[in-house]
Amino acid sequence: MGEKMLEVFEIGPCDNPYQMGFLTGQRFSDKIRSRLSTDLILQNQLLPSAKTPESQALIEALTINNQKKFPRYWDELVGTAEGSGVPVLHMILINFRKEILPFLPKSTAANSNADTSLGNAPDDCSDVLVVSDSMAIAAHNEDADVALVGHTYIIKATLPNGLSFVGYTYAGELPSCAFGFNSNGLAFTLNSVPPSEAEIAGGGIGRNFISRDLLEATSIDDALSRIQSSEVSVGHSYNLIDIGARRILNVETASRNRVSVHEVGATPFFHANMYLHLQVEQVEDDNSKSRHERAAILPKRSKDDFLSLLGDTDHKRYPIYMTGPTLYTLCTAMIDLDDKTLSIIEGNPKNGKVAYIFSMSTKELSHIKINQYD
Repeated sequence: MGEKMLEVFEIGPCDNPYQMGFLTGQRFSDKIRSRLSTDLILQNQLLPSAKTPESQALIEALTINNQKKFPRYWDELVGTAEGSGVPVLHMILINFRKEILPFLPKSTAANSNADTSLGNAPDDCSDVLVVSDSMAIAAHNEDADVALVGHTYIIKATLPNGLSFVGYTYAGELPSCAFGFNSNGLAFTLNSVPPSEAEIAGGGIGRNFISRDLLEATSIDDALSRIQSSEVSVGHSYNLIDIGARRILNVETASRNRVSVHEVGATPFFHANMYLHLQVEQVEDDNSKSRHERAAILPKRSKDDFLSLLGDTDHKRYPIYMTGPTLYTLCTAMIDLDDKTLSIIEGNPKNGKVAYIFSMSTKELSHIKINQYD
C-alpha cells in the first residue's frame, strides 16, 4: 500500500481560473469521485448537517467571505467541481471541513470513534527544519487518514502572468493543503494544529484558500503578509521556505489575527500538530506529544538523520512514520535549500526511494520521475 504512481498534471496557462479548475477536475474525476464516496466525514457528518439552518448559515458565510477575498481561487474550486461532475456543495464541504466540523452538534461529531479520529485526517504531519552553515533543509511527512491513500496528485501549473507552481494536492481540494513551491523560490509545508473550541471563529477565511494563495507569493515576507492579512477561522502552522534568501520561518496562526513567527536557525526544529510558540488554548494531542518526545532524542546532524527521524517507527501506537490502521504517511518531501530541489520520497524515508525530484531554481520547475515500479 502507498502512493503508487503519484501523477504530475501539467496545466496552463489557462484562459481563466475556472478553466484551470475544470481541466483539473476532468483529469482527476475518478480520484475525486472515489475520494468523496469513501470520505466518512463528508458522508456521515458534513452532508447530513448541511441540511440544517445553522450549517447553511455557516456555509453561506464561508462562501461569501472566501469568494470575496479570493475570487480567482473560488472560480478554480467551482471549476474543479464541475469538471469532475461533483456537486459544488460537496467540494465546498471538503475544502472547508476544518472550518465546519467544530460547529457541528456534538452528537453528530461523535457518531463513532472512527469518525472523530478522522476529524484531523488530511494533515497530521511532522516536519524537521534547520538552517545552519553546513545545511538548510525542510523535511516533511505528509500524514493523512488511510482512506486518502491513492487520492492525491501533483499539480504543476503555469499562470497567465508567467508564474509557475507545484502543489501536492488532495483530490478535490485546492492546491495545496500539504506542501508546494513556486518559481519565485518560495516553498511551504503545513502542519495542522488543534485550537480549542473557544479559539475558533465561525465563517472566517479557509485554510485551503490561504495555502492556495501562498503558491503565488513573491517572497517569504510576501507570504507572511498573505497569512497575516487573512481573518482565519481555524489556526494553522506554516513552514515558509525562501530558497534565495536561505531562510525558513515557522508561522503559527489562530483566529482573531493572532500570529507568531519563529525563525529556524542552526538548532533543528521539529513541529508536529501542536502549537509550540503561539499562546493558544489547544486540545491535547497524545500522538503529537509522542512524536515530539521521540524526535527530541533522535540525532539531527545530517540529511540522512532527518530522513531516519521521519522514518522512525519506534513508538508502537504513535510512530513518527505511520502505516495505519487510521493514519498513514503518504509520502515525505525533502526540500534542500542549497541544492534548490524538492524530492518526494515514497515508502519509509529511511530507505530513500525517491519518486520525483523537482528543480526549484529554473523558471520551468523541471522535474524528473524516478521509476521504481518496473
